[in-house]
Amino acid sequence: MSRKPPAHDVDESQLVVGKPKEWAAGIPGVAVSLKRSVEQMGVGRTVRSLKLLNQHNGVDCPGCAWPEAQGHRKLAEFCENGAKAIAEEATRRRVDREFFARHGIAELAGKTDYWLGQQGRLTEPMVLRRGETHYSPISWDGAFALIAEKLNALASPDEAIFYTSGRTSNEAAFLYQLFCRSYGTNNLPDCSNMCHESSGAALKETIGIGKGSVSLADVESADLLVVVGQNPGTNHPRMLSSLEVAKKRGAKIVAVNPLPEAGLLRFKNPQNVSGLVGRGTALADEFCQIRLGGDLAFFQAIGHLMLAAEDAAPGTVLDRSFIDERTHGFDAYAEHVRDLDWDAVDAATGLPREQIAKVSRMMIESERTIICWAMGLTQHKHSVPSIREIVNVLLLRGMIGKPGAGACPVRGHSNVQGDRTMGIWEKMPEEFMSALEKEFSISVPRKHGYDTVDSLRAMRDGRASVFFAMGGNFVSATPDTELTERALSSCALTVNVSTKLNRSHVVPGEISLILPTLGRTERDIQQDGEQFVSVEDSMSVVHSSRGRNAPASEHLLSEVAIVARMARKVLGDAHVVRWEDFESDYDRIRDRIERVIPGFANYNERIRDKDGFVLPHPPRDSREFRTTTGKANFSANTFEAPHIPEGRLLLQTVRSHDQFNTTIYGLDDRYRGVKDARRVVFVNPDDLAVLGIADGAVVDLVSEWAGDADRTAERFRVVAYPTAKRCAAAYFPEANALVPLDSTAKISNTPTSKSIVIRLVPRNDD
Repeated sequence: MSRKPPAHDVDESQLVVGKPKEWAAGIPGVAVSLKRSVEQMGVGRTVRSLKLLNQHNGVDCPGCAWPEAQGHRKLAEFCENGAKAIAEEATRRRVDREFFARHGIAELAGKTDYWLGQQGRLTEPMVLRRGETHYSPISWDGAFALIAEKLNALASPDEAIFYTSGRTSNEAAFLYQLFCRSYGTNNLPDCSNMCHESSGAALKETIGIGKGSVSLADVESADLLVVVGQNPGTNHPRMLSSLEVAKKRGAKIVAVNPLPEAGLLRFKNPQNVSGLVGRGTALADEFCQIRLGGDLAFFQAIGHLMLAAEDAAPGTVLDRSFIDERTHGFDAYAEHVRDLDWDAVDAATGLPREQIAKVSRMMIESERTIICWAMGLTQHKHSVPSIREIVNVLLLRGMIGKPGAGACPVRGHSNVQGDRTMGIWEKMPEEFMSALEKEFSISVPRKHGYDTVDSLRAMRDGRASVFFAMGGNFVSATPDTELTERALSSCALTVNVSTKLNRSHVVPGEISLILPTLGRTERDIQQDGEQFVSVEDSMSVVHSSRGRNAPASEHLLSEVAIVARMARKVLGDAHVVRWEDFESDYDRIRDRIERVIPGFANYNERIRDKDGFVLPHPPRDSREFRTTTGKANFSANTFEAPHIPEGRLLLQTVRSHDQFNTTIYGLDDRYRGVKDARRVVFVNPDDLAVLGIADGAVVDLVSEWAGDADRTAERFRVVAYPTAKRCAAAYFPEANALVPLDSTAKISNTPTSKSIVIRLVPRNDD
């Protein structure tokens, strides 16, 4: 299968590559933020929008889920990419009916993700029927009638897929899952399936809850922070401010990553004079340039060395009282990890043994250790065991439920954690289902639904024919792009609730609907007055978000209104749930959430506190572990690492600095020195020499996966870059075409986007 690049609005052959940056933010971050904001919003709207971003009673950033400080907040409580996200949403550009009349579906399908996203805000519902060449307007009533007709004609509710983006609010997410289960299915895939599902699976098994165990105050008071498989300078820039606070308080920071990331080397905080005109703050005390997929080996080696240190000086390393009283499985773990194959560790990690030993000593000497990770850990076949090994190492020193210590999976979307709390999951536990039934007097199906990968299989195989997406860009977020597009195209109906045009809109089913919705920055006026929504950040803090801008169009509906009206049309006016009441006043939704989900007592009162409230987390709050054993579980994990055949590389997909998830803000990756290009592949110079490929050559990337046809992504320019040897990197979504649908993580079923075996095939036409 070959994936050709879409037509581009710039000539990527003119790619300019400079030296990678050794620091992040500073004056360039401020300048780019202001430039992009003014270009999209104008001066007045820029000032109005940014001054409310992440402020009390303001707008929660629609970008990442890094938490805001409790109490006092800075005047500019946002990062460069947060400013870009607001500029994209609050843009003055519009995609209206005249736009669709000018641009047919064939033309739009040939455009890049960047071009599509730059056209502006959607303004009214649109429909495209098979055989038609252009989207055309449709009324809201007409759109809901069409959805009801298709859903009610299915032989089974399980033939419908209901996808959710992590930017959906708590209120919309709760109502959405209530509708889906009232309709009769648990087919509720979401973006978590493709990012932190491995984290949730590992943490639920080991500590009893699939969420991180630390607060922002913990991060800033830690002695040691180990940042693994994560690029905070681009993906969670405000995290750098917290790392800087910890560093100035004396913390040590270890970065574990195949790529040297500018934000972890040095941070020039634009909030401080020293960050603007000085050298800033050096962050990482140790950079472990690990090979892709070597993290399980790394943490097994750390555990092995910690046990050896305890054996040499009994009672000085391990927290024996914590282990004996609060954990299960230590003896089996210790026996397993003591029998370590160091040659295998060398091959898997590519790290000097002396460096691993140094990190082990740092962990032994630290009284408060936090380990942070992101998708560099979660998107491998052995991701769940790798994260279990992180928990093992933390448990050895009693680093769960202790101030300044714990596990910190850093999530990307602004409310992806909240959506899961609200019930957006294909296999919610029985307690949730029973509470939902009791509260609403409905019958809730218990059969597990499809996650994202299984949804694609179901559409591909004809077992599902209606696809509904509440936000997001499903085509560009998912693996195996050609297969994904075929699967969606085979559907009888595809529906996308969106603020802006994206790739999913140009891969229509037999009938395709685009339903435009309010953005988070916009006022939400309903029958009972102005409404606000709530979100949950990466550290279990629930807080409000209130838009202040005028809506981009008078024809927009909120996500809550879209779900409520669709539910009434599909389920009928006689349905036991009074959906119209929820649409008119979101407090009524929060009242029902309070009675279904533990931790939300007095929701409407507490959400109006300027800092919101923190959800319960038993391991963090009281060292209570609600696992099958009633304790925190050590685990003995089989040694695993990717195998890289001779003449091949292991590829990971990454973001550029000019994007957030699938949203492309621009074509520059300032920190990696790339300008005006996205179809690039970063390869170590030594590997290029071995392969006989020149820096700057144009190649096709061909992925190899056992038992399946090769997949090809055409025309990538090679960039010599100091990544770990035998490892390579390319941007998604351009490289998603190389990820086989059936190559997934064990247990979590997450696509293995960080461990793709590829070969570089030089092109002869350049």
